[in-house]
Amino acid sequence: MRAVALYGAVAGSLVLSTLAVSSASGVDGHDASARARGAAAAELRDVVAAQAGDTATAEARGTALAARRAAAAGIRFGACPDEEQLPSPITCGTVRVPLDYAHPGGKQIDLTVSRVRAGGAPEERQGAFVYNPGGPGASSMAFPFVAELAEWKGIAQAYDVVGYAPRGVGRSAPLSCQDPADFAKAPTQSPVHPSESYKMERIAQAKAYARGCARNGGERLRHYTSLNNARDLEVLRAALGERKLTFMGASYGTYFGALYASMFPSHVRRMVFDSAVNPDPRQIWYRSNLDQSLAFESRWEDFRTWVAKHDDVYHLGTTADEVGDSYERVRARLAHEPAGGKVGPAQLQAAFLRAGYYDDYWAMRATALSEYLKGNPRPLISQAAPHPEAAWDDENGNAVYTAVQCNDAPWPTDWKVWDRDNTQIAQVAPFETWDNAWMNLPCAYWSEPRQEPVDVRVAKGALPPTLILAAERDAATPYQGALELQKRLPGSVLVTERDAGTHGIGGGSNACVNKHLEDYLLTGRTPVRRASCAPHPEPNPVSLDRRAALPERVPVV
Repeated sequence: MRAVALYGAVAGSLVLSTLAVSSASGVDGHDASARARGAAAAELRDVVAAQAGDTATAEARGTALAARRAAAAGIRFGACPDEEQLPSPITCGTVRVPLDYAHPGGKQIDLTVSRVRAGGAPEERQGAFVYNPGGPGASSMAFPFVAELAEWKGIAQAYDVVGYAPRGVGRSAPLSCQDPADFAKAPTQSPVHPSESYKMERIAQAKAYARGCARNGGERLRHYTSLNNARDLEVLRAALGERKLTFMGASYGTYFGALYASMFPSHVRRMVFDSAVNPDPRQIWYRSNLDQSLAFESRWEDFRTWVAKHDDVYHLGTTADEVGDSYERVRARLAHEPAGGKVGPAQLQAAFLRAGYYDDYWAMRATALSEYLKGNPRPLISQAAPHPEAAWDDENGNAVYTAVQCNDAPWPTDWKVWDRDNTQIAQVAPFETWDNAWMNLPCAYWSEPRQEPVDVRVAKGALPPTLILAAERDAATPYQGALELQKRLPGSVLVTERDAGTHGIGGGSNACVNKHLEDYLLTGRTPVRRASCAPHPEPNPVSLDRRAALPERVPVV
């Protein structure tokens, strides 16, 4: 399940001193030859030193070298390629990074970058604001669109809004582990308590997927890691001409954002962690996913309780248990007769999992369930059937997710451990447990070396104040992760949306959260240590026949 990721072993020597990088003001292809000449002499010294040093030092020096190169080259922004579907005023460019930071003179890869310029007066501009939505495997290339949204308008006046596709994602040295058509095959099953024969089938699929990653990824595969994502962010900072980084990461983006803060604390200007991954090395990644499965059971109950409250609209039951029974009736029917020939139990589960992430989906999912039981399968087919045009993106995202998580940390290699742990959790949290296990199971059969997770910590006073945002009932990144991250980043401030569970709350529907976010990004001001906001309003119930009369907010996912 997308919402986490990590990577391993770095000594304190990896924390670099401030790079002497001149501001390029986000160069649009202007002549950077002076800076290039200034970096040329240092480049040879760094390459020699990197070859002589140990791995951690070599990677640190390789990062410094790559950042100097990027600062000299800048980013040549221009019209975005057609495949990005990003119209003017958004522009696109690329930044070049080493595949292997221990060998910065070796193979290079290009990461795609998007930007819309700050909308305010030049004297009001505060620099570039870089965003990552998580994953691993998610792209923020479309993020500059938020500059037109009311919730982001003030921030977009002061900052260039910057998105990018991390390594492996989209056109950034893309990774694939399986034919996208096979990955999107539907309908498929999703038993809550799988039989032994079904388990053996899924083990075979996990092994095949891991082999596909090894075959297609080749020498690149081991370099898709969270530490490299943090190093890439440092190179992007330099390429944008920023002396210090202003960054917001959501979900998994908080994890490698925390790695960045640990590695380059003197390069942090302002940093927002939205829906924080628990950075405790013991959680990465196997335990994190078990905790997610437990947390999604509570969030699933939140959804069912809300549906039951609106039984006059949906007629699915007056209690959470009755709504659950209605869902199980639909699941059982789809196992024997898939809706539209494409929606089986697994497609149903994937669609309703999104309701666990975002309550924007609650009304439309409840409507789909209600209509199906009344004999109208069209809403369910529309919401749950796979879209062939998205197959490549979906498989690419899954491939990067798998590679990063598997490379980042040790995983159990004995199936008996997975079987024992997930069987036990499924007794009390059946909604998501086994589907989560199947998604991560290729890590049991991974061919590449595993890292040891970094113990994310920053010395007191090394960082400027940072801002952590968290919803109290978030299932994808349970609230304990925000508390743990705050302990590890001295001077950080935690803003909690109470009694709410939407994943990723910055720039959303809670005006209180948005006020804290905007104040911090525009002025650097934060509450003293912790603050709380009342929950955003519950969704309005919408029946199929009333839907056209009510506005529909489309969630960002």
